[in-house]
Amino acid sequence: MHRTIWIVVVAVSLALTALNAVPTRAQATIEDRLVIITPVARTVADPTAAAFSEFARRQFGVTVRVTVVSAGTPVAYGRIREWGGRPEADVFWGGEPALFDDLAERKLVVPHEVPEAVLREIPATIGTPKTIQLKDPKGFWVGCCLTPYGLVWHPRLLKRLGMDTIRDWDDLLDCRLKGHVAQCTPDRSSSNHASYEVMLQMHGWDKGWVWSQRLGANTGMFTARSRDVPTVVAKGEFAVGFAVPAYMAFEDVLGGHEMKYVTPTAGFVTPEPLAILAGSRSPRAAREFIRFVLSDEGQRVMMARGQFGIAPKYRLEGPAGSPVERMAEFAGARSFFDKPVRNIYDDDVAQARYGLVNDVFRKLILERHKDLQKLHCP
Repeated sequence: MHRTIWIVVVAVSLALTALNAVPTRAQATIEDRLVIITPVARTVADPTAAAFSEFARRQFGVTVRVTVVSAGTPVAYGRIREWGGRPEADVFWGGEPALFDDLAERKLVVPHEVPEAVLREIPATIGTPKTIQLKDPKGFWVGCCLTPYGLVWHPRLLKRLGMDTIRDWDDLLDCRLKGHVAQCTPDRSSSNHASYEVMLQMHGWDKGWVWSQRLGANTGMFTARSRDVPTVVAKGEFAVGFAVPAYMAFEDVLGGHEMKYVTPTAGFVTPEPLAILAGSRSPRAAREFIRFVLSDEGQRVMMARGQFGIAPKYRLEGPAGSPVERMAEFAGARSFFDKPVRNIYDDDVAQARYGLVNDVFRKLILERHKDLQKLHCP
């Protein structure tokens, strides 16, 4: 009898010990690896990934090895389609929401499962008269920060060309800028693609392509990546850069270069969507990453690198001379929720003709670049 009681006591003790040893929900489920494919510059992606790794170690007791795969949005989108549900990455981060909607329709992304309390803080849309979705009502993607696509210029070089500043789109067609504009191509850059859609929707299809060809005539370089556009301007190799994410240009300013920025009329603003790829090998780590990015800690990391917060409570405010204060001065805003944002970009129109715009650009501008330079501003 005593032996039986002793056995029961030992069994209960072992059970309690095992129960106490069970990690928290996240500790028991989160994977130790995460692969992110993204057009977001490494100056933002790497610090965010590192902060998440530290958060996972601190919060879950798991060392998550995060790999960031850099790829322009159209390139990343193409790879995800090619993977066909057997992805070599877990998270797709950044670019135009239209592509994320398309991937959802193809069942290549899965619901993010962000808690409703977090989602409520993110407005459904921003912008008038057309709205920009900041989160997918079906729950397949959610925006994590706001990135305006604008124009940059090198003040001293621009002045040597006889111009004082760049205020809006049409300033880029000035003949004094012939050969002095740098841009990427829309098939390699979502910021470029979205900005061309702005022009096509603002002017109409035919007149929009006339405008685009005139810009092509003034273009001296088509860069391999959108990230290269502000860099060649910052170095004084070109006077003006077209369709530049503000935070990318800000990195060159932080590096000590002289450069100015403006968000032109109806310039596109992306919420830099986040989505989990269908077939991900680390779906739980992917979900925790998205939750981290939307947290106060994650938002602070990104704002310090020049991104705008995804919710009204996040503002670019900090001590004098701090990165967030310098970014507010550089971009001329502390939050995109302070005043109405003018937007004419129709996401459905852009999604329906995404490939067509790339094809027409290649035929009308890229393949005829030298001819355009002879025809315009001779």
